[in-house]
Amino acid sequence: MFAASYWILLVILGVIMFLTSAFKITREYERAVVFRLGRLTPTRGPGLVIIIPILEKMVRVSLRLVVMDVPPQDIITKDNVSVKVNAVVYFRVMEPAKAIVDVEDFYYATSQLAQTTLRSILGQVELDDLLSEREKINHELQELLDTSTDPWGVKVTNVEIKHVDLPQEMQRAMAKQAEAERERRAKIIAAEGEHQAAAKLAMAADILSTNPQAIQLRYLQTLREIATENNSTTLFPIPMDLITGFMKLVDKAGGDTDK
Repeated sequence: MFAASYWILLVILGVIMFLTSAFKITREYERAVVFRLGRLTPTRGPGLVIIIPILEKMVRVSLRLVVMDVPPQDIITKDNVSVKVNAVVYFRVMEPAKAIVDVEDFYYATSQLAQTTLRSILGQVELDDLLSEREKINHELQELLDTSTDPWGVKVTNVEIKHVDLPQEMQRAMAKQAEAERERRAKIIAAEGEHQAAAKLAMAADILSTNPQAIQLRYLQTLREIATENNSTTLFPIPMDLITGFMKLVDKAGGDTDK
């Protein structure tokens, strides 16, 4: 009696374990790649997935976007400058069966491919292009990686160069170059200002030369400014044109007195 109950209990536990291992739940972003006796079966999920114990084996694959940091790579650019560059790769699995069957570890394979591609592409560009045309280089890296990972069922959606580490001597040289460029622009702006000021002065001289009264008014305005801004005694030459009329009046008055 006791032995019979014991065997019944074992059978019940076996059935429970069998059912537990047979029913799997996959999330919305997961797919189940199932092998039956080593042969690939159609991809299942999401939701309830029924697995035949012993005969079938399931591998979960996430379809979410993966953000992978590419370690800093020592790169010699086309103009023989040694730099360290790291990047970020964004990819996702589009075909779970290929990602499991066609490559042993798609994450590791994508990481190694990203490192070698980064060194290969950046070794063909000059330092100035690397610093100024990142968007173009990012697009080129993305297209090349996507083409290489497509047989694995992996889609590379974006590649971004995150940081470019320059040698100290190159940083100093670039700082000197930038400073020289700023000085050059400052001198050009100052020269343009002098040119514009000279042109305006020439225009003013032309206007004043055609109107003597304007010269006299400008002269009086200058006297007023000097008197306002400086209280000390100032000797300022007076043009004879200003007092010619006054001298004529004086001479005329003297002639009348003699008579």
